[in-house]
Amino acid sequence: MHVDSRGRFGLLMILAGCSMPAHAVEIARVDVRGLDAAMTENVVNSLSLTDEVGSDVSDRRLEYLLEEAESEAREALEPFGYYDPVVRVTREGATVAIDITPGEPVRVRSREVAVRGPAGEEEVLQDDLAAFVPEVGDVFDHRLYEASKSRISRRLSERGYFEAEFTARRVEVTRATRSADIDLAWNSGERYRMGTATFLQTPRPVVYDRLLHKLVNWTPGQPYHQERIERLRDSLQRLEYFATIDIEPQIENAPERQVPISVTLTPAKRSVYTAGVSYGSDSGAGVRLGTEHRYVNMRGHKALTALDWAQRRKTLTLQYRIPAFAWLDGWYTASLQMADEQTDWIDNRRVEFVASRSGQVNLELQAVASLHVLRERWAYAAEQDLRADTPPDYRYASFTYPSFRAEYTRVDDRLLPRNGFAATAMLRGGVGTAGEGEDDTFVQLHGTVRWFRGLGERSRIILRGERGMTRLDTPIGTLPPSLRFHAGGERSIRGYAWREVGPRLRNGDERFAVGARHVVTGSVEFESYLNDRWGWAAFVDAGSAYNHRPDIHTGVGFGLRWRSPVGPIRIDVARGLKNPESPFQIYLGLGAEL
Repeated sequence: MHVDSRGRFGLLMILAGCSMPAHAVEIARVDVRGLDAAMTENVVNSLSLTDEVGSDVSDRRLEYLLEEAESEAREALEPFGYYDPVVRVTREGATVAIDITPGEPVRVRSREVAVRGPAGEEEVLQDDLAAFVPEVGDVFDHRLYEASKSRISRRLSERGYFEAEFTARRVEVTRATRSADIDLAWNSGERYRMGTATFLQTPRPVVYDRLLHKLVNWTPGQPYHQERIERLRDSLQRLEYFATIDIEPQIENAPERQVPISVTLTPAKRSVYTAGVSYGSDSGAGVRLGTEHRYVNMRGHKALTALDWAQRRKTLTLQYRIPAFAWLDGWYTASLQMADEQTDWIDNRRVEFVASRSGQVNLELQAVASLHVLRERWAYAAEQDLRADTPPDYRYASFTYPSFRAEYTRVDDRLLPRNGFAATAMLRGGVGTAGEGEDDTFVQLHGTVRWFRGLGERSRIILRGERGMTRLDTPIGTLPPSLRFHAGGERSIRGYAWREVGPRLRNGDERFAVGARHVVTGSVEFESYLNDRWGWAAFVDAGSAYNHRPDIHTGVGFGLRWRSPVGPIRIDVARGLKNPESPFQIYLGLGAEL
């Protein structure tokens, strides 16, 4: 075949055109307009265009993406009940703009939701059915519908209706009338029952199985409930004997619908040793040593020794615990503590023996009843003859008294709560001898409250309050310092030193707080995180320790917050407003707030 020169030139031009790359267009941003935040986010995440932001695409590829954007946006709005939106896609340079008018939503025209079978007679399922949304007349929001449906299915499983199945599961949407008809029904089947619990400690047993069986909070044959299993898990965790706890209901091996419960346990390390250094403005430099034996013997007994040895304050604690399961899960505890404090303002030695019984009433409430035997000796420098050859005029007191303490915690996260409430209450009182052997009687009531409320995604408000009262027949000077109320410091009134606020005695140019009959404190704190790790806080604290009328001290300050790998770390700087010459105080806090 002969090709002339003009034909050869045309063929070369065609080949050159085929080899040239297509024109590339950059997509810098995709703007979705006309919707609320939730709908906007869903549309953006559904667009294929979003995956190309910041990159170059060919003209043909861009044309395809723009055509798909309209249908993708429509589908992304259906879960919110909008089936007929007006979508306009335009290109403004390197930006793609998608303007959307949602239009009228689809609303529920009729609804039939039912649980048939034995579960339909249970009050908790009836409450779930009554709370099912969306209701007739509401916008048909897929998210609410799916959440309500999942809640009932989950409730059936939690309560042992493992054979439950849908007998109707239909939603009919009529676009012409913008209406939805819901037909949803379950057949619960028969309820399963709790079976026998078996324990396997691997690779070796560390406590008797009969001890663990006391934690089982059901008898075989009782109606199945997942909450019983979670309570068993919580009880095992509080023992601190085991590193891992695996509880498996054997539903597939349930003869006559009675579910065996298999519990596999891996022992935790038997002994834990701790060591650290400490420093306090009053106590000076020191060291902290401790050892805890998590299981001394096969009966599950525990032993603890802790030594806090500082320059001016020393404490030794010996403790022995025996598991207790009658009435409430908890511990019988015997502890002995010896303390010695030698500061510029007090010479104090104390020996205290405590016998107690603790109990976990439920997941939110725990209580401790105890009996205390206290022997204390003290002398305040401000009350002494300052001559070096004069021995201190010590005061002595011996008290025996019972105490009851309750702690309630209902928060979303114990490590860093955003919403919830926590409170403690303590009542104690008894008789003893003080001074020259005269009898002394006292009664004390002390309570604290904390309230947390999240604001947005990263902020929260914290309110805190404290109230303590003492009924005492004699002057406060006869009551040992360890039984008096104090105020000031990190968890009291920031801006003041530890125990600085309250009745004071003068020693030369210095004045030292000596404790009081009553205490009242309060705090308001705003905390906000800038990202997942770092945040800041501002706060106002106020209160007083007093004998007759409170002398309110107020402190203000700010702080730095860090969510460290070992727990929240708080650094606060505050200043008291009572005295214009008050110095700034710095506080360091580590660990969970509750």
